[in-house]
Amino acid sequence: MDHKTRPRIGLALGSGGARGMAHVGVLHVLEAHHIPIDYIAGSSMGSLVGALYASGYNAAELDQIANLFKRKFYLDFTVPKMGLMNGKRIEELIYMLTKGQRFDELERPLTVTATNLQTGDPVQLNEGNVAKAVRASISIPGIFVPVQHEQQLLVDGGIVDRVPAQVVRQMGADIVIAVDVSYFPKQPPISSIYDVIMQSMEIMGKEVLEARTIQADVLMRPIVRQHSSVMFQDTPELIKQGKEEAEKYISLIKERMTEWEAANE
Repeated sequence: MDHKTRPRIGLALGSGGARGMAHVGVLHVLEAHHIPIDYIAGSSMGSLVGALYASGYNAAELDQIANLFKRKFYLDFTVPKMGLMNGKRIEELIYMLTKGQRFDELERPLTVTATNLQTGDPVQLNEGNVAKAVRASISIPGIFVPVQHEQQLLVDGGIVDRVPAQVVRQMGADIVIAVDVSYFPKQPPISSIYDVIMQSMEIMGKEVLEARTIQADVLMRPIVRQHSSVMFQDTPELIKQGKEEAEKYISLIKERMTEWEAANE
């Protein structure tokens, strides 16, 4: 089927740090069941996975790339001013992985969400260099130095829009599949400034999600609560959790597609 005879499907990939590796598992299952993805919107870690998929990698290739993040070579500590890490290394890594592509060169339309640190407003990035946009979207305040973009200071998109379902709807999706990998741990081990910042982000994200319903036709929530948002060494298990969750929803996705086709004959 082409766009004239089937619904356009959008995928909204949420923030969650290392737990975002579950998105890779979801992509595995969507591919296996031949569910087409026409639009992608991502926030924070969801923006990274979304950008890699939009740039042409398949799910199996993303498995291999995910293992890179078990290592710490991309962390470049700096003298604290606006963040503990400069962020240049991670941006260079993303630039390499996305082959230096601009948004208009991607295989699938992509929108990356960030937050304007000065106004608190959500910012949608879908033009220019993909790596810089993703770098902005994953810029956890206090951890990464904010990204300067058109007279704006941009930080992590998950602060105000953890699961950008409405964004991908606005891109043109008829059916929105959203993946929420957020989880609020009530008594996590806190022993460093990094832990303090990450738990603060989890608290803010919890408030945002409770105040806003995720407007999706299919909402997946992989069981990732036993994994910390910083434990990238758990990537294989997180991918597995994403697969298991996605399998539960294939029938519903196909049902939504059939309903759309019947209503648009």
